[in-house]
Amino acid sequence: MTLSVAATCVLIVLARVTDVTLDTLRTASIVQGRRAFSAVLGLFQAIVYISVVAKVLLNLDHPVYALAYGVGFALGTYLGITIERHLAFGNQIASFFTRQGSALAKGLAAAGYPVAGVKGHVLDGDVTILYVQVARKQVQGLILDASAIDDQCFCIVNDVRMAGFMTRGLSRVRKMSITT
Repeated sequence: MTLSVAATCVLIVLARVTDVTLDTLRTASIVQGRRAFSAVLGLFQAIVYISVVAKVLLNLDHPVYALAYGVGFALGTYLGITIERHLAFGNQIASFFTRQGSALAKGLAAAGYPVAGVKGHVLDGDVTILYVQVARKQVQGLILDASAIDDQCFCIVNDVRMAGFMTRGLSRVRKMSITT
């Protein structure tokens, strides 16, 4: 393998890592409804993608380029997911199912979390479902705080997407804290 072919392989890997990382971030942005950010990422991702594909397809006499393309794809997927997790855009709602509703609600509210609760009944007794909306970056801390108060509670976490009409009243809703 010549120095030129090796350098081209490295460039293909780096370009493909960039392309797939941008594509992974773009896909996550689409799911979260971030249209403008997704479009900008898509523009750059498409430019890099076309450049890399053209280089590989125009040089099929070097099959190592296809291998470099695959390696770049795999590394880009890994890096894209890692970056997206680190950025943690968006909000999530954590639903805590607990038999210690009052204590958990008071503890979470005292820690600064907005808490809303609903009383429920299951076959073996009463439960409280507490809902807490937080930034994705805060979810792990919230779960640790909740389990420190009630280690028997369990939690379900979902992404939050707001419809346009709901976002106008969001600031008013965030100021409320309903506890049980």
